[in-house]
Amino acid sequence: MNAVELIALAASTSLLAGWRLYLVTLVTGLAMKFGYVALPEQLQALDVLANNWVIGIAAIGTFAEFFADKIALVDSAWDAVHGFIRPLGGALLSLAIVDAGDPAWQIASFLAGGGAALVAHAGKAGARTLVNASPEPYSNIAVSTMEDIATGGLLALAIANPIAAALIAAILVFLSIWLVMKARRAIRRVMDHLNPPRPMKDVTPPPSAPTA
Repeated sequence: MNAVELIALAASTSLLAGWRLYLVTLVTGLAMKFGYVALPEQLQALDVLANNWVIGIAAIGTFAEFFADKIALVDSAWDAVHGFIRPLGGALLSLAIVDAGDPAWQIASFLAGGGAALVAHAGKAGARTLVNASPEPYSNIAVSTMEDIATGGLLALAIANPIAAALIAAILVFLSIWLVMKARRAIRRVMDHLNPPRPMKDVTPPPSAPTA
């Protein structure tokens, strides 16, 4: 795996961690443990993901997130709690994948991975804010299920073809930014509807008395 493929794999994996950190960790760890992913020398730092304790914790997190993500109020609280956890996880995954000996590369990969995960998380949370506002539960369940399928599919693609996965990840980054902006406008409209601006009082001075 050359340098371009390593960077592409790190970018796409970090972005997916902003959606489903536990699922990404679990699938990657299981694939390594059972030999579906043969790690080259550059990726030996990721061996820790195949540890039984890491797999067990990731499995519990995946199970909890699968159901929490389907309930509107719980999903909003879950996203709020993971506003720090997902970017940190994406940063650590990126750092482990690149595993560069140069400290400058290590810092760059850590920041880039964290930034990608943060943008993905913000886009997910922003989009789900709009969906969670719907009184019926079916749209929330449908969107959450699509996120599960998309994360699993893109993760498999990232392992098989990192370049293609990175291109899709770049598109998803722009989509995430657009969703954040869309959510902010929607929230502003709701707040303006709940607290409409007060009309300005008429400050026109009274007419002066006629002079003799």
